[in-house]
Amino acid sequence: MRIRQATGADAPAIAAVHVRSWQAAYQGLVPQDYLDDLDPARRLPGWERLLAETAWPRKGVLVAETEGNVVGFAGLTPTRDDDEDPASVAEITTIYLTPETWGRGIGKDLMNAALGALTGAGYRQATLWVLDTNVRARRFYEAAGWHGDGAIKRDATRGFPLTEVRYRRLLM
Repeated sequence: MRIRQATGADAPAIAAVHVRSWQAAYQGLVPQDYLDDLDPARRLPGWERLLAETAWPRKGVLVAETEGNVVGFAGLTPTRDDDEDPASVAEITTIYLTPETWGRGIGKDLMNAALGALTGAGYRQATLWVLDTNVRARRFYEAAGWHGDGAIKRDATRGFPLTEVRYRRLLM
């Protein structure tokens, strides 16, 4: 397994991992018709745009590979939250793995690489948002030293309501 900075050439693989992970991780948590309609081709332009905006070391995407194939990714950026200082607080915007790689330690390695990159970029804290009903993800974050900080946001932009809670941890 190898973790590296993503490039524009990784966009199709990232889009595919993103969709497959959503379809598995959010089954029973969001409407099934929404999950069934997810398509990597529709996600591709957004990933191409995001990867073109990479500004290491402060902003970018890491990918995890096994046998030369992208099996996971993590998106890093200065915080997008209005109540935080983007000079000192980073945000992990996404961290997803292919379902068949869950439980193999790749997520832990990817998280550690993301935290190392954020620390190296000079951030003092990191945050992330997680669906309040995503028990599996919340257990993963809590085992990695994250804790809920009390912030909540509600999002209905997909046509159904989602409630997310913010997690935080210090970087050293």
